Amino acid sequence: MLVRLSAILALLVPLLAFGAPAVGMHRLELADPLDDGQRLSAVAFYPAQGKPHSTDVDLYHVDAGDDAPMADGHFPVVLISHGNGGSPLAHHDLATALARAGFVVLAVQHTGDNYQDQSRAGTFSNLYGRPLQLSAAIDAAASDDLLAGGLDTERVGVIGYSAGGESALILAGAQPTPERLQDYCRQWPEDRDACGRGGELIVDRDDLSAFADPRVGSVMLMAPLGLMFNRKGLEPVKVPVLIYSGDDDRILQLEQNAGALVRRLPSPPDFRLLPGAGHFVFMAPCPQALHAVAPHVCQDAEGVDRAAIHEQLNDEAVRFFSRTLADPQAPFD
Repeated sequence: MLVRLSAILALLVPLLAFGAPAVGMHRLELADPLDDGQRLSAVAFYPAQGKPHSTDVDLYHVDAGDDAPMADGHFPVVLISHGNGGSPLAHHDLATALARAGFVVLAVQHTGDNYQDQSRAGTFSNLYGRPLQLSAAIDAAASDDLLAGGLDTERVGVIGYSAGGESALILAGAQPTPERLQDYCRQWPEDRDACGRGGELIVDRDDLSAFADPRVGSVMLMAPLGLMFNRKGLEPVKVPVLIYSGDDDRILQLEQNAGALVRRLPSPPDFRLLPGAGHFVFMAPCPQALHAVAPHVCQDAEGVDRAAIHEQLNDEAVRFFSRTLADPQAPFD
């Protein structure tokens, strides 16, 4: 069969991104699905009209203009889920790279598990609530005055970093087994990040379970937390998966997390193992101000070039989501 030119373009878009290099940045606020009395926030990055602009936000210099007019089009959505105690801006360079390529990126700040508020850390509501928050952000963006009409919410990808990888997998159908965390902590008690309470999660909610969003079409994981998933729990994940990890990750044991996911996912994922890279290499290259307040997330091993890694990672993310979220309605002969 011959493929029409329009079909080829459909597979390349969002790579072509209408030739528009500008990116807009827009803040969203919505009710937290775990507690409608609390607010959940997210930052949207999207293809914009006009010339490129940049904005200083917190400690970051972001290549996006505040509330710039959205470019014409109907764009796939990519969610970003940060790590424990993280920030939605920690992956701003990845978000803007995807937005320039024709995606709307929704970076959620998980209520109860971010750099300002860790009140849900180590709880059932955090494990099962994060995917609900990601899904709610799609619906909020679809009804937002600036973004409405520009989103294709039937083509959704998810990026998860560290604990966000766990959230991304649950949203794609995976079923965690929380008891596995205790087993892990008996074997690796020195892992303070995962085993502060001996691996026992606080059962603060008994009305929550794993929530999958059928709109999710692909998943990208970076240094993912994966130890709560056994082979059976991963069987429902039927979408393409891309995994990045560093072979010198001293926060999450490689073989128990990314390595285990590579072995257990029902379809072999694309796997990129970065030599010498640690856990924090997947966060955007640090500005000097962040070096000063959080040097542990900014310092890489000798010979590890974080800027070069991100250039490659961002390019591959664009290719991966362009391929896996291509319009299924594209005409073929």
